[in-house]
Amino acid sequence: MTSTTPTASALSTTATTSTASTTSTTSVASVASVASWDDLVAAALLGTERRTPPVAPRPGQDAPSALLDAAALSTVRRRAGLRPAPARPLPGRAPEDPRPALPTAARSRLALLLADRSAPGRGGPRSAPDLAELLPQWLALANHHGYRVPDALLPALLDAARARTDLRPEALTLGGPRALWLARLNPDWKFALRGAAGRAPTPLPEPSDVAAAPDDEQRLWEEGLFAERVSLLASARHRDPAAGLALLSGTWSTERAEDRLMFLDSLRDDLSPSDEPFLEQALSDRSRNVRATAAELLSALPGSALAARMAERSRGCVALTTDEPTAGEPTAGERIAVRPPDECDSGMQRDGIVAKPPSGRGKRSWWLGQLVEAAPLDRWSEWFGGRTPAEIVALPVTDGWQADLHAAWCRAAVRQRSAEWCRALLGTPAVAPVTAGEAAPAAWRDPAKLLSALPARERAEWVAEFIASHGLSDAFRLLGVCTVPWAEPLGRAVVDALDIARDAGSYPWSFSGVMGLAERCLDPSQADRLEVLTAIPDETEGAAPGAGGYWAEAFQRLVGTLRLRAAMQAELAPA
Repeated sequence: MTSTTPTASALSTTATTSTASTTSTTSVASVASVASWDDLVAAALLGTERRTPPVAPRPGQDAPSALLDAAALSTVRRRAGLRPAPARPLPGRAPEDPRPALPTAARSRLALLLADRSAPGRGGPRSAPDLAELLPQWLALANHHGYRVPDALLPALLDAARARTDLRPEALTLGGPRALWLARLNPDWKFALRGAAGRAPTPLPEPSDVAAAPDDEQRLWEEGLFAERVSLLASARHRDPAAGLALLSGTWSTERAEDRLMFLDSLRDDLSPSDEPFLEQALSDRSRNVRATAAELLSALPGSALAARMAERSRGCVALTTDEPTAGEPTAGERIAVRPPDECDSGMQRDGIVAKPPSGRGKRSWWLGQLVEAAPLDRWSEWFGGRTPAEIVALPVTDGWQADLHAAWCRAAVRQRSAEWCRALLGTPAVAPVTAGEAAPAAWRDPAKLLSALPARERAEWVAEFIASHGLSDAFRLLGVCTVPWAEPLGRAVVDALDIARDAGSYPWSFSGVMGLAERCLDPSQADRLEVLTAIPDETEGAAPGAGGYWAEAFQRLVGTLRLRAAMQAELAPA
């Protein structure tokens, strides 16, 4: 079919543009009344040369024109069949947002970031900063200063949050109460009414506001949208954990299982021993996920009754022994003996132990790991003669149970936020990931999770030393848990490793992930120091052809992004 063939969108407007004569209308009417709208659209999409239109052309008329005439009649018939709908009431007035407005420069920057997000593709040079990747950081900075989004940019912000789930917590916080008000009027933004990943989508109410109107708080809890209830519970828990728990307890039995799970998870941040009776009751919940979450929260309370029960079970499975070495243990001395449980009884299952292991995992090792990870870590020093975590981790383990035992200790250290145990399990960063004599890496150790329990400065120094010893290949996940902006030792280690890779003549594409992190995480004040790396280096023998030019572009983009981040910070700083 030629280019004159109508498209599907053209059919909907043909009724107002087609000027078919009375005779042609009469001749086509009978056929058009038979042809369905879907048949007309299909013929327009495929083309009349590939699909015969469901209308017969008049003498001297070509097929595309006949199709348009039929579409005109069908459109009139479709519109004539519509009944006028009753007028709906106008929406209520948008709620007030007392937060300060964005500075003029910051407002213009947000408009630019949102416009770039919706662009069909990056049309600029490869060395230009990626504005879409800077939007999350801009939103976090704006919320840090307590600004509200301009009303005119709120629809574009909600569209951005709809397209990217990672933007939703910060976007809804910046949007405030007006984001929820607007979301009720457009089904495309209904995600805002469900909340976002446990984060409060609206600014938390001030304590004075809630104290002055307890009835309003109770009414909002009983009648509000789910997102509003999550926000209210988080606010109440932060202000008064006992009052927040009482709010949840009042309606707990009537909540849906998925809502109970979300509400229970929101107790995590302000968890305290006073929550134990409520969590013990939740161990008998009809939802397996709720029971598992309650058990996890109780195990994070070292003084809870559940933690004591898990400790006693673990003590029966793991003990210090001085028996003669077994097969595969060439030396005598103290070692850890492991005897995993033989069954998973009803008491263990009530306390959160999942009886059925995942595919490929043995039952007994699966039960053992769950017991040990829920036991209080300080008990191990008590049972093992006062040894420190580092001394306990260094003890040999009998019968090949070391990986399972250490993996459980890792999960316990992260759950209980024990920096001392995390240090012991991490070891020194200079040690290679593959231990001498092992055929494979120690799969039980997850450095990224263990690092998350360490202070920010110590975390950055550990990763910097790891990069200096092993390079960037295995450091990507470790960099992701470091505080932004990166501390100076870590930033220097990353840049030095990238510079070494450039001098080696490799292509920068192998390090694109780390380079992207550096653009978002390096301290913007380092831009001037990195300027020297933007020059195209001399190609060395054996270097990949053209690699120097690509590296220069990558560093130009890095420097440009750092300077743009510095400008963003200055624009958002209060006057």
